[in-house]
Amino acid sequence: MLETQVTKAPPSLLYMVKQVELVVRSHLDELVRPSGITALQYTALTVLERHDGLSAAQLARDSFVTAQSIADLVRSLETRGLVRRERNPKNRRELLILLTGEGRALLAQHEGPVRELEERMVRDLTAHQTEQFRQALTRAWHALS
Repeated sequence: MLETQVTKAPPSLLYMVKQVELVVRSHLDELVRPSGITALQYTALTVLERHDGLSAAQLARDSFVTAQSIADLVRSLETRGLVRRERNPKNRRELLILLTGEGRALLAQHEGPVRELEERMVRDLTAHQTEQFRQALTRAWHALS
């Protein structure tokens, strides 16, 4: 009897992206836990660092959380003094979320370890491959946005 060799298909790209996301989040949670925040809270703080003064809806979208969960996340960060809310001068009904000095200090504290995690993730890639990876991820995100 002749054995046929079954060639297994490689895992889907969606599966592989999810694997990377889960392992990154796990490591990020470990890094920020001593500061009393979660990876999701850290992500929201980094979003505000790049684009300070966002509405809750904008922050939720850019932080990859639901509009419902952003309220609890922001309340927790505000209680810790890491963010503050103030009225939007252009739309008095809207509250803008802003990073505080304490929030900036917490991000600065984690800058090195987070950079090391990212470097570890791409350490087997050349600088050119890392840039191609960044561009490919950006194009994939735009294709689905």
